[in-house]
Amino acid sequence: MLSFTPSSTGQVSALRKVTAFMALLAGIALLFADVEINSASPWFEIQLMAKGFSQPAFMDLSTLSEALFTTLAFAFQGVLVGAILGFIMALGFGSVWVRAFAAFIRSIHELFWALLFIQISGLSALTGFLAILIPFTGIFAKVFAEILEEADHAPERTLNPTTSYLSRLFYSRIVMAWPQLSAYGRYRLECAIRSSAVLGFVGLPTLGFEMESYFKQGEYAHGAGLLYVFFILIATLKYWVKPILFPIYGILAFVYLPPVANIQWPLVKTFLSHDIVPLSLQQGDTAGFLAWLQFLWQTQIAQGLVNTLLLSQVALILTGLLALMLFPFSSPLFFSKMPRALGQTTLIVFRSSPEYLLAFVGLIIWGPSMLPAIIALTIHNGSVIAHLLALQSQTLKFRADASQGLNLYFFEALPRLYGNFVALLLYRWEIILRETAILGMLGIPTLGFYIDSAFEEIRFDRAILLILVTALLNIIVDHVARYLRHQLHVSAVPESL
Repeated sequence: MLSFTPSSTGQVSALRKVTAFMALLAGIALLFADVEINSASPWFEIQLMAKGFSQPAFMDLSTLSEALFTTLAFAFQGVLVGAILGFIMALGFGSVWVRAFAAFIRSIHELFWALLFIQISGLSALTGFLAILIPFTGIFAKVFAEILEEADHAPERTLNPTTSYLSRLFYSRIVMAWPQLSAYGRYRLECAIRSSAVLGFVGLPTLGFEMESYFKQGEYAHGAGLLYVFFILIATLKYWVKPILFPIYGILAFVYLPPVANIQWPLVKTFLSHDIVPLSLQQGDTAGFLAWLQFLWQTQIAQGLVNTLLLSQVALILTGLLALMLFPFSSPLFFSKMPRALGQTTLIVFRSSPEYLLAFVGLIIWGPSMLPAIIALTIHNGSVIAHLLALQSQTLKFRADASQGLNLYFFEALPRLYGNFVALLLYRWEIILRETAILGMLGIPTLGFYIDSAFEEIRFDRAILLILVTALLNIIVDHVARYLRHQLHVSAVPESL
């Protein structure tokens, strides 16, 4: 888990500066963000949804089973192969090329990978598998490398100097890091199930496809039924997904849904050599290519970048505020067993809800603006951080005469958790930015809005450029967040983010 112990005035000063910097950016962003309610009757829609959620209906068992098993198949396939490939990359993470490649593939969201592969392999099992596999491989590589680096090296130093590298790795470092590696793998499976469900919004037959259909048609009872099934699935993972069973589930996933597709290779060649290459470059017209770049910058890239940064920064700070408000309700320091169970259930529901789905529902209620996206990002990410803070609060030790209630929160617990809190928030920054970009596919004018529009207009050259801009933005934010964490002297990796 993350550890933060401010041992000097300089570290405390750095923490204050980082907090002030992030709050200032959010304040400025909020001045320009579009948070208007554009729905004529939001309360009427809320009442309809509330009625649907109080009286859930369920689709026929065969259709539900097919959507559920497809969702799980994509998730298990992507995590199993992604963990293996990510671990191999983690061993070579000292290479700048490996780090750069991992940063690039993880900076592009699963939905964008899906949109790309749909052009090559259609709405196939192969598309869903690759859409999960590629970004998750980059994420596993980064996190596994950090976990192995942070593992206790003392046992390794006791080995004979002639011991081979692989023996040192498997008999010392991996043994010491295994609890963290395993915990992160379980968390990444939960993320994969959410991502797999969301792939339904681009047409793949997962739970998200059925949810979108029901919510668009106003059949909230059936949509709620599917959502409850999804929540139960996530909440029960710890009971039926055991490390020893994971390879078996992975094999069954490949047997149930082999990642194959009917690929037309001449069309693939045309797509890679012609469709994604700007016409000016094909004609060797450098001046025309620069004019094309300038046009896209003025009409799409600049506005998309600004809106993506505005939305993500506001969501980042609100995420922090929500986490600070929610974590006491799940901590034994502040509440007894029954209220704490309610708080923990609330956090499970919030963090299990994909941001894309929450934003989609928000758009139905409040209309098109940044407000649904901000609320969706805040709810999901705030609950994740609140859950981790609640776990960390259980490790705190207090004097017998320590304060209670609000005094315990503000003057005892919060000061000791605040460093961890800021570090966790910085870890979520890149994730929030990735999600902000894809929420544009719902009509919010972030970079994802222009990417989705480019695919719909069959302007693949434009779509590729915008995806590369999104990837570059994510890489920059990742480096800034890492620098700020270094200033806070965070020296460990969170087990689940």
